[in-house]
Amino acid sequence: MHAARLRRLPPGTWTALAWCAGIAYSFAVDIRLPGEVEPFRPLKVTHLMAAHWWTLAAATALALAGSVLLRRRPLPALTLLLAGSVLEAMALNSTEITFAQFLAAQVALAYIAATRERRAAFAAVGLTLGTLAGYALARLLLGYYIGTSTQLTVALTAAIAWLAGNWLRQNHERAAAVHAQAVTAERLRIARELHDSVAHSIGIIAIQSGAAKMVIGTRPAEARAALDAIETSSRETLSGLRRMLGALRQAGPVTAAPAPGLADLEGLAATTAAAGVQVDLRWQGPRCPLPAEIDRSAFRIVQEAVTNVVRHSGARRCLVSIEHTDRDLAIEIVDSGRGGHPAGAGAGYGLLGMRERVGLLDGDFTAGPRPGGGFRVAARLPVEAR
Repeated sequence: MHAARLRRLPPGTWTALAWCAGIAYSFAVDIRLPGEVEPFRPLKVTHLMAAHWWTLAAATALALAGSVLLRRRPLPALTLLLAGSVLEAMALNSTEITFAQFLAAQVALAYIAATRERRAAFAAVGLTLGTLAGYALARLLLGYYIGTSTQLTVALTAAIAWLAGNWLRQNHERAAAVHAQAVTAERLRIARELHDSVAHSIGIIAIQSGAAKMVIGTRPAEARAALDAIETSSRETLSGLRRMLGALRQAGPVTAAPAPGLADLEGLAATTAAAGVQVDLRWQGPRCPLPAEIDRSAFRIVQEAVTNVVRHSGARRCLVSIEHTDRDLAIEIVDSGRGGHPAGAGAGYGLLGMRERVGLLDGDFTAGPRPGGGFRVAARLPVEAR
């Protein structure tokens, strides 16, 4: 909970705290412990004159103003923080800008590199290193000493701060890209499920409505049974549509209802038989659990192929063969109907969807007319690698 509260603090709070820590360090280094050698300092903080105190107050005002602007105007805010660092160094009569005096600017630099686009990040690091170089050059031109080693160390830490911020930004972008790809893949999966489910249900409804129309005057009982099947199929389809569309409306990751698998083939055969096409199921090999993506894709392939039989072939019967071995799962759907392409001259979304499913699982897919008449759909999905 405490870590979450810290993450919610605005970035300007951290730069203000870093500035205060740098000021506190400037006072703390004047404290000499017993036995400690008196270090050489051009001017102690406790010996500052009034003008120096006013300069230090102006530096603090600039730093706090930059902290307030950091989130909304990062580059101008960094400029104010750098100006504050320069004024603090001048107030303390430093031969260089020390790490403590530059700490707030480095925090701002890391924030800009982590949260802003690459152009702004490069501008920020250039402005930071340029300030260090400009301060040292100005002292040299005025005939003053400079602390070369300290300046180089501060420049190195500034570069490290920029690299750390840039690394955080890249990680965030990578995570966002992975998340977007996952959401897109899930939405495409739902779109395929939607197509397969609706295409099958609409095919069944079309056949049943045609049958009801033909016998409504002579065999009302059969017409009533067909209308009951239409009602059941349409209600199931509408329920599935509501679930899927509700999931697609979500702003975050999409999770649809569990998709059917090969265990639901008996129900599919019963529904198809009610539409006038008998589905003969033939199982070979053990009926052991399969990986979820293979189980789901196998069912959808059978469903789409059977839907094509109902809608396009004119056959009254089709054979669905499923063979499960240790290496793969083989699926074959054949009928003795008119043959030819189920979607006419085009490829058809149904066959494209089946081919795409099989391709995603590194399997083999074939579909086409049979030499003796009818149509054949075959798929082989590798199981061993999964």
